[in-house]
Amino acid sequence: MAMISRRGALGGMAALAAAPAAAQEDFPSKQITILVGFAAGGGGDISARWIADYIREKWKVTAVVDNKPGAGATIAMAQVARAKPDGYTVALATTSPLAVAPYFQPVQYQTDKDFTFLFQYLVSAQPLFVRSESQFKTAQELVAWAKANPGKLNWSTASTNGGPHIATEAAFRALGIQAQYVPYKGGADAILALLSGQIDALVAAEFPPYAASGKIRLLAESGMERIAAYPDVPTYKQLGWPVGVPIFYGLVAPAGVPAPIVAKWDALGKEMMTAPGYADLMAKLVSSASFQDSKAFANTVVGSYREMGELIPKLGLKQN
Repeated sequence: MAMISRRGALGGMAALAAAPAAAQEDFPSKQITILVGFAAGGGGDISARWIADYIREKWKVTAVVDNKPGAGATIAMAQVARAKPDGYTVALATTSPLAVAPYFQPVQYQTDKDFTFLFQYLVSAQPLFVRSESQFKTAQELVAWAKANPGKLNWSTASTNGGPHIATEAAFRALGIQAQYVPYKGGADAILALLSGQIDALVAAEFPPYAASGKIRLLAESGMERIAAYPDVPTYKQLGWPVGVPIFYGLVAPAGVPAPIVAKWDALGKEMMTAPGYADLMAKLVSSASFQDSKAFANTVVGSYREMGELIPKLGLKQN
């Protein structure tokens, strides 16, 4: 049997220990995959594709967007949670699958344990809107009609059991409205349903081109601030509705991504805020650029998740 010297054994161990460090220093050196839990064409998909283009330009590696729509974007979250924690597989992170959906449906991850939060890059407007030919000119008119016609109002959101869904459901309950929620795979599909008359109202981020072309009418904003481009549209809270939910967009990876790789993602996100074309992207999405580094973004997401855990029972909503 061959004998291995102590010096040789130590040298082998040192080489093995150096390998992960070298991999971190070389990052990125292969394809980056961004999982998106919504159908192509929506606001989240558009922003993820912009980031993929930016990665290709800055890091000189291939970057692809892989759409995994369905189940309120929780399919994509579960897939990234199971991925190798090497920084090469990341996912679009939004309020709905991380802060809200776990309380209403079975999910294969724990928001506060199974992710490395990389960075936040925007806060999205998510207004309640109707077709331009709708009889509802204001949120108050929609409420009055829905009260007078129990069960006849059909509505939807871009993400079932997401923040805007819960905020709107809470408002309807508080106002004594009986309405029919109709689920779709994403905002793009829901928009088509609205425009074709299958539903009466929608809450989604994919509104900008339809608002600009006059095809829809905004009634209220589900987030905490009025939309700068539409200052006359009140927020839910300003209407006296019980809940307003800010919608964040960011990137997450599996838990355990090494700190040096997280730092590289942090730096990319920060640089992205001032990159050519980023302001145009924000204008296209009618969103606000809002950078948070890994630590701050983790605090935002986990804080929202725990806040929803306290709020949902108070609203009397049925949980998983």
